[in-house]
Amino acid sequence: MKGGETVVRILSIFLASILVAFAYNAFLLPHKVLSSGISGIAMMIGLLTPVNTGIVNLALNLPLLIIGFYKLGKRFMFYTIFSVAVTSVALLYIPIRPLVTDPILSSVFGGVLVGVGTGFIFRAEGSGGGFDIIAFLLTRKKEFPLGTLMFGLNAAVLLFAGFLFTWDAALYTLLSIYVTGKIIDAIHTIHVKLTLMIITSKGEEVKNRLLSNLVRGITVVDGEGAFTKEKRKVLFMIISRYELVTVKRLIKETDPHAFVNIMETVEVMGYFRRNDSN
Repeated sequence: MKGGETVVRILSIFLASILVAFAYNAFLLPHKVLSSGISGIAMMIGLLTPVNTGIVNLALNLPLLIIGFYKLGKRFMFYTIFSVAVTSVALLYIPIRPLVTDPILSSVFGGVLVGVGTGFIFRAEGSGGGFDIIAFLLTRKKEFPLGTLMFGLNAAVLLFAGFLFTWDAALYTLLSIYVTGKIIDAIHTIHVKLTLMIITSKGEEVKNRLLSNLVRGITVVDGEGAFTKEKRKVLFMIISRYELVTVKRLIKETDPHAFVNIMETVEVMGYFRRNDSN
């Protein structure tokens, strides 16, 4: 990756992480509205104790960051650690002060800002830590019902919000989480599974590059241009949405002239990963 692109990614993650922290302290926390996953737990502890949410967020993420550093790519984890650090520090310095008094408006706009920030962090090949790291670990290793796990984690946050604060706060939290998810999907990609059709003159190089970085199977067929009669390789593979940015970068670096068609995958039958039959 060129140095200029790396600087742009780091700057994007920096600004997006500050935006997420601003959304927490200006919209969500003043009304006891929580985010999803690990961030929601950190916000809850921050509201119930004198400890700042930023410190709690960093402490809860630390074990996952260590695991991710050894299990996931160093580039991804560098960006993720940077994002978590920036968000945690920003939470310390941005005052917890409501910009609006209406909790519904705060839930919606807070959710939008968190979604925008998180979506751009994903697009820069990083993550906000917490559940994102768990999701990347699971999608790299095996096909796992992430929707079920996410639902369970968010349900626990909602229940705690209801019992510890008010059920109004729990419903506002549900609204905020829903809005955040929709915005992330709109910025990153809306589909959980995607089918890629890659037409390239460097079939072997692209195939080897993808296989060395992903735990996904690839089907290769011969192709020919209808007008040029030039021989091409056509690669088919199915990936999760968490892998899309990485796959696009790998293809671009290996063959900048490759034609890539990205399609929604409604359902997958059979083996989704390499060596699933073992």
